[in-house]
Amino acid sequence: QVQLVESGGGLVQPGGSLRLSCAASGSIFSMYVMGWYRQAPGKQRELVATITRFGRTNYADSVKGRFTISRDNAKNTVYLQMNSLKPEDTAVYYCNAGSPEGPGSDWGQGTQVTVSS
Repeated sequence: QVQLVESGGGLVQPGGSLRLSCAASGSIFSMYVMGWYRQAPGKQRELVATITRFGRTNYADSVKGRFTISRDNAKNTVYLQMNSLKPEDTAVYYCNAGSPEGPGSDWGQGTQVTVSS
């Protein structure tokens, strides 16, 4: 089991940037495929980006070229740098510790990102 705490969300204007952080504890962080997911009101939770223990990344088409996922195994932390934000990026963003087969059962509480002028 792993505990996850997200931070860094907020209100930003279109075209702006935010950096989300997710601190993990309770298990061997470096073993997991870490991921960021998001859920907008009335929609299902969707994958944003994942990063393997070796640093291999995968992105949803909607965020490619704008978002960057990274991890610091020494700090048990995964980041999501979000640039050129759009109103459609508005959602609650969640961190997850999973595997190559998919997300795990442990989720953080989420952090709200609102993109609006």
